[in-house]
Amino acid sequence: MNRKPIILGSVSLLSLLLAGPALAQTAAADTDTTAGDDIVVTGVRASIVGALNVRKQSTQIVDSIVAEDVGKLPDNNVVEALQRVTGVQVTDRGNGEAGTISIRGLPDPVTTLNGRNIFTAAGQSFALQDVSANLIKSVDIYKTRAADQLETGLAGQVDIKTRRPFDFNGFAISALARGVYNEQSDKIDPNAALLISDRWTTGIGDIGLLVNGSYNKSRYRTQSVTAGAFVPFATENPPAGSGFTPLQRIFGGWPVGTNAGLPTAPGSTLNINGVDVPYYLSRDAVFSTDLYGERERPSVNVALQWAPNSSSVYTAEFYYSGFRGKTYNDLMFSFVDWWGNLGNNPGSTIQLYPGTNIVKSRQVGNVAGFNSGDYATNRTDSFVYALNGKWDVGDGRGKIVADLAYQTSKNRQTFFAMRTYRPGLDVDVDFNAGGGIPSYKFANSGVLTDPGQWTLGELYDNANRDTGSAATFTLDGDYNWDSGFLRRIKAGIRYDARKADSWVRTQDAGIPLSNGAPIPLTALGASGAFTNSGFFDGLASVPTSWVTANTRNLWGEADTIRSQYGLATSNDLFLTHVFAVDENTMSAYIMADGELTVFGRPLKLEAGVRYTTVSTHFSFTDRYAENPTPTASANHSDRFLPSFTARYDLTDRLHLRFNYGETLRRPNFSDLNPNYNLTGDLTGTGNGSGSAGNPNLRPTVSRNYDLALEWYFDRSSAIYATGFIRDVDGLVVTLPSRRYIPNNGITAGPTDYFIINSPVNASKGVLKGVELGLTYFPTYLPGPLNGLGFVGSLTLLDSHQNIPEADSATGQIVGESTAPFFGVSNVSYNATLAYDHGPIGARLSYIWRKGFIQSKEAALFANPIDIWRKAERSLDFQLTYSVTKDLGVTFDAVNLTKSKQQNYYRYENVGNATEYNLGTTLLPRTFAVGVRYTFK
Repeated sequence: MNRKPIILGSVSLLSLLLAGPALAQTAAADTDTTAGDDIVVTGVRASIVGALNVRKQSTQIVDSIVAEDVGKLPDNNVVEALQRVTGVQVTDRGNGEAGTISIRGLPDPVTTLNGRNIFTAAGQSFALQDVSANLIKSVDIYKTRAADQLETGLAGQVDIKTRRPFDFNGFAISALARGVYNEQSDKIDPNAALLISDRWTTGIGDIGLLVNGSYNKSRYRTQSVTAGAFVPFATENPPAGSGFTPLQRIFGGWPVGTNAGLPTAPGSTLNINGVDVPYYLSRDAVFSTDLYGERERPSVNVALQWAPNSSSVYTAEFYYSGFRGKTYNDLMFSFVDWWGNLGNNPGSTIQLYPGTNIVKSRQVGNVAGFNSGDYATNRTDSFVYALNGKWDVGDGRGKIVADLAYQTSKNRQTFFAMRTYRPGLDVDVDFNAGGGIPSYKFANSGVLTDPGQWTLGELYDNANRDTGSAATFTLDGDYNWDSGFLRRIKAGIRYDARKADSWVRTQDAGIPLSNGAPIPLTALGASGAFTNSGFFDGLASVPTSWVTANTRNLWGEADTIRSQYGLATSNDLFLTHVFAVDENTMSAYIMADGELTVFGRPLKLEAGVRYTTVSTHFSFTDRYAENPTPTASANHSDRFLPSFTARYDLTDRLHLRFNYGETLRRPNFSDLNPNYNLTGDLTGTGNGSGSAGNPNLRPTVSRNYDLALEWYFDRSSAIYATGFIRDVDGLVVTLPSRRYIPNNGITAGPTDYFIINSPVNASKGVLKGVELGLTYFPTYLPGPLNGLGFVGSLTLLDSHQNIPEADSATGQIVGESTAPFFGVSNVSYNATLAYDHGPIGARLSYIWRKGFIQSKEAALFANPIDIWRKAERSLDFQLTYSVTKDLGVTFDAVNLTKSKQQNYYRYENVGNATEYNLGTTLLPRTFAVGVRYTFK
């Protein structure tokens, strides 16, 4: 969600800088006073040049995305468009679309809509992919911040701008309709938008009204295969007195969850009850997930503007963003840790990776397994209402802006899952059959698709609701001078009253019996079972089809199922209010702009300080306590945040910038919530796992330094380099501790002991790097090559933070190690070949980022504790053909090379993508064909 005037397809540089009404003709002029007359360009080139000019004229370091025309941001969603911006990395491409972003390796940019902070439900941020690309005029990515900008977001600020009626000279209409084909789901889905705007001159001044709506639907399929965690096994010849049989799994007597895992050298031993026992490291399981998803995103923005005279403008705005999601996750899970039924020569099938004790492939007899049909729904409705007034004062030298906004957001989720169990089966498994993808094959694979061979297992029935609201008032004023050192003084205040609440319910049931016997899956009837097909597209030797409980259908008769399991039905179900937040933020700032002449060239200075004070009051209810009662708590923080920027124009084309600023990252409300999220002991380690928040978290603070050199060597071309440092204090990391939590209601892997990971402000870190960018549209190319250009960037990052090490039994910090920032790729680049000539506009873009540390594994197993993501890439193509001045046909293709998403275990120098491979997810290739009509 964002709103700010945007460049309509192409817009004059002057209108871009002044953010005033756009020209009736969508033409962007790249103006260079040293280079002669203006050049007017349109379409793809206008979008690229418009973004370049935003950076060129800004005091801060800003990168932008500018829509080619009304309703034509050059990607399916905002996140996909942002991945082509220098220093921006996409961190999740699953489920049929690009997900969250990081800027220069940091994952928490503050998201604003027309300058207003926005969020989803009880969160501190907004899901950018929920913003329809069809509604957007432009997106500005601020990598440095001035005192008049929000203080939060270590990574920067992403400001989304929507259109307003005064962007147009008169009546305007734009319509877009596309069909988007997802290759994995084999579905074609709609994407449509309609904008209508008009303005009138009346007796009380100019009045404009704009209505802009968008709807898109997406059906997707996400397929993944995973090799489980490492656990130790006795060798085929265990020593006398050890008590182990050949290849028996070793459940106790070894240190679980160590950073580097157990040693992998051949002949390594564990001292079990005084006996040195040689061991192999093998996986505890293999599993496949086949997720079918459907999402809908309706959105609307309405803007009413009134200019009673030339010195004042009043704007009333409404923005709605909705999300409707349904997923059915079809999980097949097979243990491969059984040591019985191995025949007379149990070690004959064991193959180790050379020079290690790690098992690459083996046969396992009579292994247990379960399937799970998991149905989830997700609905979000977010509303923003705003009033804004702008007044020119002091003969146009000053300006006062007042803004009042109120927003509400509600998210509701349900989860309904049923397990089913099969008889034991023999399995051949290769944990890495090639390219990091495991393979496995059952001796009697017909069992997998025969509902009569499966019996009903546990039932999970959960729901939650999160709500959030905020009332925000801002008042800003500035005054400008044309000469002298002091050129502008600006000051303002901001008050924000934020509320957030969370409700939860959970009820689980164990395996149901009929007359003491398991109940077959067939008892649910023909509609109660689902059999998938064509899994993994032939890219791995794994089962391609299996049967699960069809909870998509069973959800329609949930109360009948609940009754059969002995659970409460709808009339007796209620959500428990587990968490409530009331947070008030007051900010005030003052800043000044000055200008000097140094060696005959202008040096522009901007300095300011922002003061912010935050009071957070919250209460929570421990649902697992013997007598659950609300507990109240509060914390308070305040801070002065200085900022300084200097821009020196070495020549009209060569600019040097320096920035220093301080920013904050406030704790997510979910990180403050101490309620437990628990998972049972599914693999027999003796402990379940879980997470809980920490109400004592404080804000993270970053001191930021940026130095940039930019050469605008032609009207439509530039090359720039930026060096930066982020010195961060109070980084949040998770620490494990073993906790006793009785009466938890867990039926799958029941236990009262859990390894709980909780966040703490226990880390400091430094991130530094260099960004290199190039935009080049040569002016000398002949004929049809005229209009060919290149846009690319390279980001080099280096990061390190101290990671505290905790005793899992006590939770006390006993040491520390050093690791890169999570989600940071040391190297990433993007390259776009653009073409804009006559009726044709096209982009061919390639994105690549080096592998990075993704997360930490639960401290329960024998593998390295860190999970790394392999290098990621995407090749995308966009094409527009203008049939007439107003009518265009579009074609878009995403992930042309059908890249995969893969991860593996690694800690420091231990681990790699071969012996320590983990999961592989297929990323879909999508194609879209559309028609766009625009009249202005």
